[in-house]
Amino acid sequence: MSKYILSCCSTADLSEEHFKRIDVPFVSFTFEMDGKQYVDDLGKSISFDEFYKKVGAGANVKTSQVNEKQFEEFFEKYLKEGFDILHVCLSSGISGVINSANMAKEMLGSKYPDRKILIIDSLAASSGFGLLIDLMAEKKKDGMQIDELYEWAEKNKLNIHHWFFTTDLTCLIRGGRVSKTAGFVGKMLSICPLLNVDYRGMLQAREKIRGKKNVIDRIVEKMKEHAEDGIDYKGKCFISCSACFDDANEVAEKIEATFKKLDGKVQIYNIGTVIGCHTGPGTVALFFVGDERVD
Repeated sequence: MSKYILSCCSTADLSEEHFKRIDVPFVSFTFEMDGKQYVDDLGKSISFDEFYKKVGAGANVKTSQVNEKQFEEFFEKYLKEGFDILHVCLSSGISGVINSANMAKEMLGSKYPDRKILIIDSLAASSGFGLLIDLMAEKKKDGMQIDELYEWAEKNKLNIHHWFFTTDLTCLIRGGRVSKTAGFVGKMLSICPLLNVDYRGMLQAREKIRGKKNVIDRIVEKMKEHAEDGIDYKGKCFISCSACFDDANEVAEKIEATFKKLDGKVQIYNIGTVIGCHTGPGTVALFFVGDERVD
């Protein structure tokens, strides 16, 4: 039985305490805000409050994925200690970071021929990525070996559902995901788009819903439709949000009132700075285990 490390990218958007509790190290993305470089380090370099205030005010932001050299340095410290590595990357439908991880794997393979590096495309993002990591960490703690856990993740990763809405279209308009005309009309009509992550790990707009109350009700309905065992769902439920904890708490309360058999309380996290560069403030994302994402 070989010893191994389960690791991931910072874009799994869990708290520092959560990462420590499940014993999962992460490698950090970086981003630039108004010409200054920051590390996506769970709100240490810049607080989430300050970050979202600046983004909401129109700060110029640009994200950078982890490069091959950074992965080499991250992986090698564990390889030197005799660990194999199972690393899970942010969705290839959102980022090309898995290419850097695989290049580092190839580079280190000849240097450490007795060690194993396995790379997984999570097809997930934010705390949905985090939920997958959390479930994998449980399997590892229970004694699942690296090859078996790799196979489990590949088989089950598309059962992690990601549904999210935004009450602020500003960053979507700024990033070109919503046209200026559609954005103007959407703001006038209080449209809150409901989106999800599809089977390719890409973001898809699914419905245009008028009013925050209605979109909150609808996201709960989506969980009823897709959660494993419906309202008898017994798994974990994570939420991440960007500077809108009141909205996140409202969703959590409705989830807990509807799904009486949840595994603990709904856990709420900040949408991290790299994902937040694209969402901006006002986004609430809901994650749970359900039927396989097929479209």
